[in-house]
Amino acid sequence: MPIYEYRCSSCGIQKDVMQKMSDPVLTTCPECSKETFSKQLSAAGFQLKGSGYYATDFKNPPAPKCEPSSCASCPAVTGGA
Repeated sequence: MPIYEYRCSSCGIQKDVMQKMSDPVLTTCPECSKETFSKQLSAAGFQLKGSGYYATDFKNPPAPKCEPSSCASCPAVTGGA
């Protein structure tokens, strides 16, 4: 379940709340009971590390595709592998 950060604009309390994505957004502040409790925008709580998806699939741009007959630098024309 995701953890959402909420803040009350009346009393200033901040609170992290674990709730389902399908749960309604909380609006009543648990501290002052006013309807000024709102969800805040916060950074994602995960990082991609290691030699995973990005490093292996998108780090280097793909080699340009060309027709061997129209490109002098193609391995097919120059005899390279």
